[in-house]
Amino acid sequence: MADTAVGSPESRYRKPGRRQQRSFWMELPLLVGIALVLALLIKTFLLQAFSIPSDSMRNTLLKGDRVLVDKLTPWFGSQPERGEVVVFHDPGDWLKNEPTPRTNGVQKALSFVGLMPSAEEKDLIKRVVGVGGDTVECKGEGPLKVNGKALDEPYVFPGNTACSTDEGGQFKVTVPAGHLWVMGDHRQASGDSRYHQHEPGAGMVPVDDVVGRAVAVAWPLDRLDNLPVPDTFGRPGLDK
Repeated sequence: MADTAVGSPESRYRKPGRRQQRSFWMELPLLVGIALVLALLIKTFLLQAFSIPSDSMRNTLLKGDRVLVDKLTPWFGSQPERGEVVVFHDPGDWLKNEPTPRTNGVQKALSFVGLMPSAEEKDLIKRVVGVGGDTVECKGEGPLKVNGKALDEPYVFPGNTACSTDEGGQFKVTVPAGHLWVMGDHRQASGDSRYHQHEPGAGMVPVDDVVGRAVAVAWPLDRLDNLPVPDTFGRPGLDK
């Protein structure tokens, strides 16, 4: 007979193929949903990408760099330490005069899943210089001192002095428990704790406002690098 019999090799070959094709398109929305949930979980609990908006951390970080921020360790009670580069929520309208960048639909979608920072989030990135109980001091052009010990700061932008001689750049403060004193590596181009001493909070950043520690530069690829704590913060005698 010319007709293909039911159960013949030809019919067995065609039918599973049709079922497999239909199954894939039916499962695709589920796979996309699972991927989105995983991305949101990673954004919420593990890592999130942030964009560097200014030159205040040069040359450690350049404007436009994308950094990966560790959001996991704070869930286990880890506290920010001296020398770490941290992202934190604006603690007291530090960014009140900064415009909010415009974003398109694609950027909003990528920020929703954590692949890009949200333009609506008012976050900053600086280096932790002092933690609760520390006394941080700047006189003249420096060096910067923590608990009376002068810091060797190779990460400070070339040509900058460790301390600024303008108003606000000279200080001696004791950091309250549960707070941080933060400074940018580009000392003469950073609106950090020094310049908010006369505002509510006195320039201190509450630990609870810290999003996480920046652990690596992820983009652009020629800038790919980790962000370790400099050796200067591990010197003996720095703790009180």
